[in-house]
Amino acid sequence: QVQLVESGGGLVQPGGSLRLSCAASGRTFSSNAMGWFRQSPGKERELLATISPGGSNTYYADSVKGRFTISRDNAKDTVYLQMNNLRPEDTAVYYCAEDVVTVTKRAAWWGQGTQVAVSS
Repeated sequence: QVQLVESGGGLVQPGGSLRLSCAASGRTFSSNAMGWFRQSPGKERELLATISPGGSNTYYADSVKGRFTISRDNAKDTVYLQMNNLRPEDTAVYYCAEDVVTVTKRAAWWGQGTQVAVSS
C-alpha cells in the first residue's frame, strides 16, 4: 500500500515562490518515476513534471518549463516541486503521483492534493 502526502501549498503573490513536498510511504518509492499534476476548476488535469527513479531524467510541461523544478530524495522517500515566478494561472490543486508514465500521463498512486493560490 502506497500513501502520498503533499504539503507546502498556500497563498502567494504573483512572482513569488513555493516549494511543494510529497512524502511517500511504502517500499516502492526509489523504484518508481514520480510526477506532479495540477487541476483547477473546469479544466482537465495537467501533467506538470516527472522525474525518473534515480532522478537523472526529468520532463516538464511547456507551461512550467523554466519556472518549476522537480527533484527527489530517495533516502527520504520525498519528491519536491520548486515553483518560481508564480502566476495567477498557476492557481490549482497540486497532486503528486507515483509510478507515473509520462507518455500516457497516468499514474498508479495519487496524493490527496494541496491547494496553491496565486493572487495579489
